[in-house]
Amino acid sequence: MLWATRLAGFLLFRVLTTGSDTRFDDIRSHFFKFAGFWAGQILWVWVVSLPVVILNSPAVSDPARGGGNTSFGTAADIVGVILFAVGLFWEAVGDIQKYLFKSAKPPKGQPCTKGLWYFSRHPPYFGEITLHWGLWALCLSPTLHSAVPTQAKRAQYASIASPLFTILLLLFLSGIPTAEKPTSKRYFLLSHPQPDPNSNSNGGGFTRQDASNDIWSNYKSYLNRTSILFPIPPEVYEPLPKWVKKWLLLDLPMYMFDEEKDGREALEEETQKKRDRV
Repeated sequence: MLWATRLAGFLLFRVLTTGSDTRFDDIRSHFFKFAGFWAGQILWVWVVSLPVVILNSPAVSDPARGGGNTSFGTAADIVGVILFAVGLFWEAVGDIQKYLFKSAKPPKGQPCTKGLWYFSRHPPYFGEITLHWGLWALCLSPTLHSAVPTQAKRAQYASIASPLFTILLLLFLSGIPTAEKPTSKRYFLLSHPQPDPNSNSNGGGFTRQDASNDIWSNYKSYLNRTSILFPIPPEVYEPLPKWVKKWLLLDLPMYMFDEEKDGREALEEETQKKRDRV
């Protein structure tokens, strides 16, 4: 309840103050993509609640129905509370710090590197994943420390689907994928040659910004030194081998903005938008 209230309250506040969520600009105009996103959210709400729902079922928590009645304070409880608290801190504080950063109207093209954002490009997502692992651990005490029916134990263990589905959602569906490439695209367009709507050629009619203010180069340096998810000091993360960053620290190829392919498409799209306005 604490986590849901905080998240819902912050999202409502953000939409009321900013007017929209820019992460979904690219899919909002596509009915089936947007519908798929909402269907995924509905499924996530159900799956993410499984540990608590199963914990409160009679077969798990009611001794009269074969369940257990474990006192609070087991190892699973302690681990769960710690993970939940750490996750809630990273999610809540990360959201607040990002909001304050944007409210201060920083120079155009400057990514947020304040507070928790110094250590991770997505601290709220790291917090949310950690939080749900803690919630799952917190719900396991009856299975680990009392004699509940075998089927109830299996159900509790199976509720690991909650943190696993959260990881799946944030890493491959509505989380990082909706943030990484669109953000890279925005920084690319800020510093790349801008198309002239009166030019009929794909390569001509561009004017490059001052190289001393190359926002895209600075942003690429930021990507190279800042962990995508796990909080790691840039001094430690930057010199790591690329394969470690990609396959162990989850900066997956699917998040990367290809300057040749994605950059060309972004410029062509920008050209078309300007021509339509003219």
